[in-house]
Amino acid sequence: MTVVCRFAPSPTGYLHIGGARTALFNWLFARRHGGRFLLRIEDTDRERSTEAAVGQITESLAWLRLDHDGEVVRQSTRESRHREVAEQLLAEGKAYLAFDTPQELEAMRAKATAEKRPPRYDGTWRDRDPATAPPGSKGAIRIKAPREGESVVEDLVQGAVRVPNAELDDMIILRSDGTPTYLHAVVVDDHDMGITHVIRGDDHLTNSFRQLMVYRGMGWAPPAFAHIPLIHGEDGAKLSKRHGAVGVLEFRDQGYLPEAVANYLLRLGWGRGDIELIPIAEAVQLFDLADVGRSASRFDYRKLAHVNGVYLRAADNDRVLGETVARLARRGVAVSVVAMGRITALIQGLKERASTFEEVADAAMFLTTDGSVPAMEPKAHAMLTLDARTMLAAWRDLVAGGEWTAPALEAATRGFAAARGVKLAAVAQPVRAAVTGSLASPPLFDVLAALGREETVARLDSA
Repeated sequence: MTVVCRFAPSPTGYLHIGGARTALFNWLFARRHGGRFLLRIEDTDRERSTEAAVGQITESLAWLRLDHDGEVVRQSTRESRHREVAEQLLAEGKAYLAFDTPQELEAMRAKATAEKRPPRYDGTWRDRDPATAPPGSKGAIRIKAPREGESVVEDLVQGAVRVPNAELDDMIILRSDGTPTYLHAVVVDDHDMGITHVIRGDDHLTNSFRQLMVYRGMGWAPPAFAHIPLIHGEDGAKLSKRHGAVGVLEFRDQGYLPEAVANYLLRLGWGRGDIELIPIAEAVQLFDLADVGRSASRFDYRKLAHVNGVYLRAADNDRVLGETVARLARRGVAVSVVAMGRITALIQGLKERASTFEEVADAAMFLTTDGSVPAMEPKAHAMLTLDARTMLAAWRDLVAGGEWTAPALEAATRGFAAARGVKLAAVAQPVRAAVTGSLASPPLFDVLAALGREETVARLDSA
């Protein structure tokens, strides 16, 4: 059997990080077994679905490098097929026409609520002759739910889950206006696409029992189900905007690396011992649904930043340089040829002290101006006391005429500090503050070498 998985988002908004993890697990499972990973856009909600959302979803998956096989399937283009299956079930007596009015359905729900029963359809039209319907009325097609025994889903994550059939109702599969319902369309699409494994959030677990009615009615073998727990915020509540970024492209814009985000998502609910850092190629070899836990995971932004920092430091310098310059440009910061040379010379040191591409761009800002520091942090400004500035003038005079290389500048500064009877940091930190506007930067003498003699002296004079 060839494994076929799918990711089937609704294009009603951005791709949530929880959806991205679902896509990742499907992609990994398919690749692990040499199978296929398909993408289906479930756009039957015409009022809320947008092309902008479709573009955002596909862009998010591309950024995460979750490539799909074959063409993207649009659920809205398959309505005639969904209708065909519903009408077949009706013709075979496995479904029936129901002509309840909205008022009658509301009264049915109100009665069930008053009697403290679940508000399920009571089967009013299950055995009635459609000929008794009001003239001109159009009925909805409802599938006949089994009334005895129980339905079982042998879930690959949750284990065996049972529901008494008495708790199932005759769900609508085709509305009176001829449009299919979501739960019906999903079954038809999964069957026609040859889906062998449905891996999705456990908020869909109860839907499985209703969808099984369509599979059984058509005599189709259902796929294997695997319902993965949801992702919560650190407070245990469902992950939402109030916790921070939740859209995939938000993480891209904030400077996270796609491979780091994928690594972090992999470890949310799936584990293999104490391994934290798992390159995607290795993850493909290791991924197994048996290692997915049953409890909700908690999204820890600090942990993600740590993982991202590890990947950032290992990233190719040319890639980091390109991202840095692009992010500076989006801020409206012009990067001259001279500034590009400075950033290139210091890119290794810049990335060593950052967790995201945005932080690298922040740290590189001081390299983009000439003659003065672009902005001075309060602590750096406070360090430039009158005594510190007097000392800086003396240091400037000492080094201005000497060799301008990192080793030579370090040697001269160490001698200067020794002559004054102070530690190296007592000289180096005021120099750093004066030329970078911060108390943290790449190694100081590398910074001075990259800035050059003229620019360093100009900045010291400005300070």
